Amino acid sequence: MTGLDDRLKAAIEARRDDLIALTQALVRIPTTNPPGHRYREICDYVDARLKASGFATEFLRAEGTPGDSDRYPRWNIVARREGAKAGDCVHFNGHIDVVEVGHGWTTDPFGGEVRDGRIYGRGTCDMKGGLAAAIVAAEAFIETCPDFAGAIEISGTADEETGGYGGVAYLAERGYFSPDRVSHVIIPEPLNKDRICLGHRGVWWAEIETHGRIAHGSMPFLGDSAIRHMGAVLEEMERWLYPLLAGKRTAMPVVPEGARQSTLNINSIHGGEAEQDADFTGFPAPCVADRCRIVIDRRFLIEEDLGEVKAEIEAMLDRIAAGRPDFSYEIRDLHEVIPTMTDRDAPVVGAVAAAIGKVLGRAPDFVVSPGTYDQKHIDRIGRLKNCIAYGPGILDLAHQPDEWIGIEDMVDSAKVMALTLAELLECPHGDGGSSP
Repeated sequence: MTGLDDRLKAAIEARRDDLIALTQALVRIPTTNPPGHRYREICDYVDARLKASGFATEFLRAEGTPGDSDRYPRWNIVARREGAKAGDCVHFNGHIDVVEVGHGWTTDPFGGEVRDGRIYGRGTCDMKGGLAAAIVAAEAFIETCPDFAGAIEISGTADEETGGYGGVAYLAERGYFSPDRVSHVIIPEPLNKDRICLGHRGVWWAEIETHGRIAHGSMPFLGDSAIRHMGAVLEEMERWLYPLLAGKRTAMPVVPEGARQSTLNINSIHGGEAEQDADFTGFPAPCVADRCRIVIDRRFLIEEDLGEVKAEIEAMLDRIAAGRPDFSYEIRDLHEVIPTMTDRDAPVVGAVAAAIGKVLGRAPDFVVSPGTYDQKHIDRIGRLKNCIAYGPGILDLAHQPDEWIGIEDMVDSAKVMALTLAELLECPHGDGGSSP
């Protein structure tokens, strides 16, 4: 262990209370998405924090992206701290949005309560705790090694929970993740402090609509129920599609184990008369449903071809049509992401692995995420392959009621991030043991 490593670890320990307070402050800004509340407010908070550490900051609104409006503008912040001389740039990217609260909470979801060594609240784990750890790690490194070579960037980006098109994708399209600008990217998603996440499975979202004919509900034989037709689709999925997907396995180290196969989730179903406003006190009209729609979330493996993934669904629907009178359907693509996986010998992987060994005293596990995150845009749009996810938190807690993050895990991850900076950015006299 070098003198610089020891000083960095001590600097993180000295900032433990600050790390807790920063996480609480971020959680207490309820940036729920959809629709995209208070993005500018949290960017302003991060801006004030990082300017105090000598970062130059830039605000970018992703105008024209999905969800962006004057009521819910898609704001992002990118902060950059230049070193004493030229060198690599290490970029920490954290998303600022969180999912809806949902039911079942026993704590204030935006209170940031500290209890039994944990911070509770929506976004603690996914991923405001990780963003806070990256900020504290960068600040500790800059103070300990002010004459470092290279640059450090920290970004807070919008809309990761809904695809990242108003966040990282928007920035990548404008060169913010170009290899000419950025050398290494670490995304502090909650994959556990002793794991390095190399990538993620692929995803295809689509909407399937079945057609019918409206008629009076007392005479359904004069109509044609689109909901019954959709029932046939759901039945065929249970009979044929789910067993087929269960047999598709990957060599990718996906966690948890259940995600090492192909999966399908029915995200929503809508049929017949539209739901009325919550304050409506009347009754529904007696009608046969002439439309029924489901949204499917198909996760696929690096061994699968996207064209084949889509063809399986179309073949299933065509089989139903061949055996079911008056059955017709439409499929609409919503979005798609190709699987991605960074090589284990990539520089950022080696640096984080070495830092984990120094902090935790063991080699990391290498994993792949079951769901996509913003690495997809850095890889496909930014053309930057040297990207991983590493951060504190337990993945299974994401999007759950009573979401929490362990304080000790945050401190350890911040140490790993600080030592990673020391691995990747030259620090003159770093091993000398003297205070800066």
